[in-house]
Amino acid sequence: MANLSVRFLGVRGSIATSHDAQRLVGGNTACLEICTDETRIIVDAGTGLRTLGNERLAAGIKHSTILLSHLHWDHVAGLPFFAPIYIPGHRVHIATGPNGTMPLEQAMQRLFVAPFFPVEYATVAEQLVLRELAPRETFMIGDITVTMAKLNHPDPVYGFRFEHDGQTIVYATDTEHYACVDPTLKKLAAGADILIYDAQYTPAEYPSKVGWGHSTWAAGADLARAAGVPQLVLFHHDPDRTDVQVAAIEADARANLPGTVAAREGMILLANDAQSMSAPSVSVTPVANNGQLTALI
Repeated sequence: MANLSVRFLGVRGSIATSHDAQRLVGGNTACLEICTDETRIIVDAGTGLRTLGNERLAAGIKHSTILLSHLHWDHVAGLPFFAPIYIPGHRVHIATGPNGTMPLEQAMQRLFVAPFFPVEYATVAEQLVLRELAPRETFMIGDITVTMAKLNHPDPVYGFRFEHDGQTIVYATDTEHYACVDPTLKKLAAGADILIYDAQYTPAEYPSKVGWGHSTWAAGADLARAAGVPQLVLFHHDPDRTDVQVAAIEADARANLPGTVAAREGMILLANDAQSMSAPSVSVTPVANNGQLTALI
């Protein structure tokens, strides 16, 4: 059985940060890579995307697919620094659901405009292939089946379910819980092996943040139990959170739901591990990018 895995390149929310007390968790904003032996999908384009772009150039990979949960700055700030978009002959497919304000191409153009950025959109347009997805669409990227769903956030945001060979990873960030378990997320995450969930706030902090579009580890644990998911991954850490504070939140969550881990840059999780144990092994050695994405959107 080919493994379905996730590698974290950026795990912060709101804004990138750098501090001596944050070295273990990392300071880059949302970016991860969902992988099988044949397919690699980039999910969100936060500042963690820059490193991944350099890796892909070094490995000779000329095709990339990026799924965006939404277009807030912390999820797209890495795009202007993703080196492959500047190289003729490369193709970068970017897809997301409707943002409720403007077409995707118009939104991308606004990332490359003076006086905010010195490179014009026309310089990179030939390398980009843009697609706006239906809010409840299911499609294939290589050998991975992707299902998306609209989540609860002030601006439209989308979660993704990735399935391959009986293994499933769900990505649900920038979503706010309800008084009950979110039925949309419960359906999206049902029976998954790994649930990556927005846990920017602690339960004590949340009452002053209602309506901001983010959640807590406690709501994530409730969702994971309701959806039958053995592995909860806490994601979108607050930019002020230190390594020690993230570890304390992780410990509280793990006491409530064994096997819970806090996302850290460089961490790799295998869906097969989540199937077989309550606290799966965690690798922090980056995988080699030695294959080309074989199928695109």
